[in-house]
Amino acid sequence: MTEPSRRRGSGAGAAILALTQGDPAGIGPEITLKAWLRRDEIGLPFCLLGDPDLMRRTVARLGLSVPVERATIADAADVFRRALPVAPVGDAAAAEPGKPDPATAAATLASIEEAVRLARAGEAAGLVTNPIAKHVLYQAGFSHPGHTEFLAALSVEPGRTPPHPVMMLWCEALAVVPVTVHIPLAQVPGTLTTELIVKAARIVDRDLRRRFGIARPRLALAGLNPHAGESGSLGDEDAAVVAPAVAALVREGIAASGPYPADTMFHAAARTGYDVALAMYHDQALIPIKTIAFDEGVNVTLGLPFIRTSPDHGTAFDIAGKGLARPDSLVAALRLAARLAARPAEAAA
Repeated sequence: MTEPSRRRGSGAGAAILALTQGDPAGIGPEITLKAWLRRDEIGLPFCLLGDPDLMRRTVARLGLSVPVERATIADAADVFRRALPVAPVGDAAAAEPGKPDPATAAATLASIEEAVRLARAGEAAGLVTNPIAKHVLYQAGFSHPGHTEFLAALSVEPGRTPPHPVMMLWCEALAVVPVTVHIPLAQVPGTLTTELIVKAARIVDRDLRRRFGIARPRLALAGLNPHAGESGSLGDEDAAVVAPAVAALVREGIAASGPYPADTMFHAAARTGYDVALAMYHDQALIPIKTIAFDEGVNVTLGLPFIRTSPDHGTAFDIAGKGLARPDSLVAALRLAARLAARPAEAAA
């Protein structure tokens, strides 16, 4: 077996997180500076990959007491004690707050690509991504459905198929996974299959074991229809698609149960019965966690060969540059990445 300290993509031995710049016209620069002010809460230093001048302009605009220093990933941990370390990546980001510009897309993508390279090379313990705006990237020719799919494409080993990334939304009180994600609601029944549910659940089970240290994760699967189909009177997908997935997972030794009516799965008493809920579509998953932890939720990507977390919010162009953005979700994402990176290397094999 390869020594853990040399295992590609493990981040083993690295003592710093790579933070991507995100869309420079969004709130990413502001919440990054505010997160540095709360650096004692995080557990690991972080290095921003982007434009140092953008960060200095943001400091001046908002009147924040945050020194900014150019750095490399190698010396960023030392810099972090006294200043926000910024490793220059990509072109200068000339966008104004609240005014997204497709001309900045190349720099946004370069930051993500460099973060993945550092994580896979073991030079960063993991990566945390600031929010991007897909519509801005699409105008510049971006061809991936979204951020997560781009990360998966960057993770491909030569001769291998891309990993299947799974979105998990996490807070201390709840972890939830949407099996189908960014598709219209009308397309969910036709997209949802037993095989897709099983594939996602296997990845969830594996990563909760190896990254979160849960010896036997309990997976609760929501039904697709109201009342989980009401014995077929409200739709047959729960009996025909979801229940067979639960049965297949149980046969594999995975602690899966359901399908359960989604409207009774997320109150406090119900949450004590599982470690993660698998929802069948986007809003079924995101409404409960954003209700419980709107400012502290974290987006964790499972199934990748490195740690990746992100704030559970978007670019918020409407408040960018106004000093109103709260860094809570970014701080939570950095803290969770540091926590996952601190697990023994053998546990993340």
